[in-house]
Amino acid sequence: MTMPASDPRLIVALDLPTVREAEALTDQIGNAVSFYKIGLQLFASGGMDMAARLKGQGHQIFLDWKLHDIGATVEKAAAALAGSGADLLTVHGEPQVMAAAVKGKAGSSLKILAVTVLTSLTDADLTEMGYGLSATALVERRIAQALDLGCDGVVASPLEAALARSMAIKAGRPEFLVVTPGVRPAGAALDDQARIATPKDALTSGASHLVVGRPITAASDPRAAAQAIVREISAV
Repeated sequence: MTMPASDPRLIVALDLPTVREAEALTDQIGNAVSFYKIGLQLFASGGMDMAARLKGQGHQIFLDWKLHDIGATVEKAAAALAGSGADLLTVHGEPQVMAAAVKGKAGSSLKILAVTVLTSLTDADLTEMGYGLSATALVERRIAQALDLGCDGVVASPLEAALARSMAIKAGRPEFLVVTPGVRPAGAALDDQARIATPKDALTSGASHLVVGRPITAASDPRAAAQAIVREISAV
């Protein structure tokens, strides 16, 4: 049986404590994955050096750092990262932050993704934080703002992917990226994700990319787990 090639719609989250562990994992996975996410945990232990090495091997890189600061600081950070070779960068979905990041990346190929609402948050969590909107209503507001401010896409849960895709099409932005964490193959543990869907359901709803972590990284055979997901999405 011929095994599937990697699919760039699958982004594997390297949410591991050290670069050594992350590199061991990517060696195990091999060519079954072409896109990796580097978050804050790995960044703190040398993630940018690893990102450069992965880029040199032909991989795409998603810097999931969720920048959140005053506009001037975010603009300068985005400008600095625009020349790093990274493909995607997340910022919090607040208007000043989004506008600054878009300005900072200038004409580079770096794509700015606005984080709408973290997939671990429920409506009850948002109420406790002081928001007067449900998760869906807040996501909708931030998608509209991201489109207006020129962001390249959003990070939204699979349950809001259809909303994001519909709004992007209405805005004349069919290329708008909808990157969805909280993706779990059927039967997988939910872990700390509150709003989830299967890979097939997320893509069918309008997601452009899927971020998958523990179902692959914690599997006894990460390569086989990645290949199983590629098979699941290959027909979508």
